[in-house]
Amino acid sequence: MSDLEINSLNSQISTVIVLAAGDGKRMKSSLPKVLHEIAGRTLLHHVLEATSDLNVENRVVVVGAGREKVEDHLNQLKDKNLVSGKISSVFQEQRKGTGNAVSIAMDAGNFSGNIMILAGDTPLITKQTLLDFYQDFLDNELDLSVLTVEISDPYGYGRIIRDGKGELLGIREELDASEREKSINEINTGIYCVGSVFLSQALSELRPQNAQGEYYLTDIISLVKSLGGTIGAYCSHDEDEFLGVNDQEQLSLVREIFHERKNQDLMADGVTIIDPTTTWIDSDSEIESGVEIWPGSFIHGKSLIKSGAIIGPRAVIKNSLIESGAKVRESEVNDSEVGENANVGPYSYLRAGTKLAANGKIGAYVETKNAQIGEGSKVPHLTYVGDAQIGKGTNIGAATIFVNYDGEEKHQTVVGDQVRIGSDTMLVAPVTVADGAYTAAGSVITEDVPAGAIGVARARQRNVLGWVFRKRAGSESAKAAKAAGGPES
Repeated sequence: MSDLEINSLNSQISTVIVLAAGDGKRMKSSLPKVLHEIAGRTLLHHVLEATSDLNVENRVVVVGAGREKVEDHLNQLKDKNLVSGKISSVFQEQRKGTGNAVSIAMDAGNFSGNIMILAGDTPLITKQTLLDFYQDFLDNELDLSVLTVEISDPYGYGRIIRDGKGELLGIREELDASEREKSINEINTGIYCVGSVFLSQALSELRPQNAQGEYYLTDIISLVKSLGGTIGAYCSHDEDEFLGVNDQEQLSLVREIFHERKNQDLMADGVTIIDPTTTWIDSDSEIESGVEIWPGSFIHGKSLIKSGAIIGPRAVIKNSLIESGAKVRESEVNDSEVGENANVGPYSYLRAGTKLAANGKIGAYVETKNAQIGEGSKVPHLTYVGDAQIGKGTNIGAATIFVNYDGEEKHQTVVGDQVRIGSDTMLVAPVTVADGAYTAAGSVITEDVPAGAIGVARARQRNVLGWVFRKRAGSESAKAAKAAGGPES
């Protein structure tokens, strides 16, 4: 029995090859096409993630345009364990077509077993569709299968050519198709599954006999059949999954579809989204059942919103933890934690390192950075809290500034439990206000305030009589003062 007669089926896909070498000129961007983002992941990351349930030994990404940027991105995915399994890349120096790209990938790894091939610019493809496609490949004991879909407007896509019995004959590209073939609505999605022995032999026999002068991967269908392989096609039903991204308009369309899909899944799981059209949530953000999200809200990165929390309206959450019962409205929370039943907003900005404990409050027009704010403590309004440790049950008066930067270095301020900081206080770090202490309104605190003391650091008031009459003679203020009988000296 020859190698080509050996059926290469097994329960595991040996290798996934992702084609990501295209120039993406129509994007009109310095960023490689596959590195444009949708919902916090690149197009390439979405595709790689879709293959994560296939039990794959190797993932090989064929890179070309923007090689260094794409390879750096792959290294980041590996370093951060964002994609499971082994990932490598190969370089297609000259764009000679998809067949040439796959040949380069196969030559680099000497792979055996079953190979799945897909494009790196189809971010809406789902894990379930790939699993169904591969299961059909196994169930029908095929040597090659192509994933297809029927669409309303097939212009620009390779058409699926079948015989009178519905059996797959091949794929005809748009430029090479006849008028009759162009009327076919079933198209090639660019996703294949094929045994490695047949693939290698077919690739060796590919010739650039087409209008583009390229090595078409689609030609392997007839070649595998001529080699005695069994070929087939699996037709999927959701054309949205196979939308490619070639320009900014298509990117926007795909982004909108993903956003709608994400919100539908969350609502099916018990998340209340008041206005899905204005609520945008990233792929890696986790929203528990029982969360309520109001219009105009954006949840990005690896955020976790726990059951009972209320987000919005007009809130931005990024890489942050929002505990149960917490409320964040009209504010931005980045790389921070908001405790149970805590309140944030409106119009506040929590920067990296902020931890607001349970039942705490950050009110209107407050900015925090690298600040730990204890249980039940309040920062109600018009305040900056940077590099600070605040204890339990403390109240920070309006217009307080934690003066943490001396022009060269940052310093920490420590405020204890049950402290009352008077309005318009300046806490000049490094400084400590101990448990139970107060500061007088308008003070500039440069020294530690002991427990139970009140820090008063302001000059005694002095009224200079007649100043307006002398310095602002003839002004409206002077006229008003004179009418009121103000002393002139």
